[in-house]
Amino acid sequence: MPLIDDDDRPRPKVAHDIGQDLALLSVQELEARIALLRGEIERLEADIARKRSTRATADQFFKQ
Repeated sequence: MPLIDDDDRPRPKVAHDIGQDLALLSVQELEARIALLRGEIERLEADIARKRSTRATADQFFKQ
């Protein structure tokens, strides 16, 4: 039996939950979350661009 059960480990704090009640958050906390989410959107868009480029390269290769 493991010494530490997974259920007993502290859970990492979630930076933002979609749909979470925002009433108790300060303006600074809301701005921090906006910055966090914008950064995540940029990361997702960069990954989409990378995947589209990879797909376009593969499509060109197999069309020949």
